[in-house]
Amino acid sequence: MNQFWWHFLDYFFIVFHSLVIIVNLFGWIWKKTRKLNLILLTLTGLSWGVLGIFYGMGYCPLTDWHFSVLHKLGEYGLPNSYIKYFLERLTGLSFDADLIDKVTLISFIVALVCSIVVNFVWVKKKR
Repeated sequence: MNQFWWHFLDYFFIVFHSLVIIVNLFGWIWKKTRKLNLILLTLTGLSWGVLGIFYGMGYCPLTDWHFSVLHKLGEYGLPNSYIKYFLERLTGLSFDADLIDKVTLISFIVALVCSIVVNFVWVKKKR
């Protein structure tokens, strides 16, 4: 595959992975995206936890595939966290990996709790 396609895949993963993250964090807010949000949060949690048993906690196939593309483009020494990679690529600044991991986990838990509340608790109260 020529360089054009590797660059195309790089940008595809940036956009796609960013959309998944945005839906994970904020999809619970809008009624139309609540089910999708809960599904994506569940898949993310299963990936981090269950696949994480085999590949390392916090494993994400999107990150793995994107980083494989970046290796084809000659980038090595990538962090374990996609969020850390993305923030550093976006800003050019360096971020503490442990802090990024903690903020990511807390954000995930908050979004999951919000999603459960709006998908199950509020629905029961309305009935």
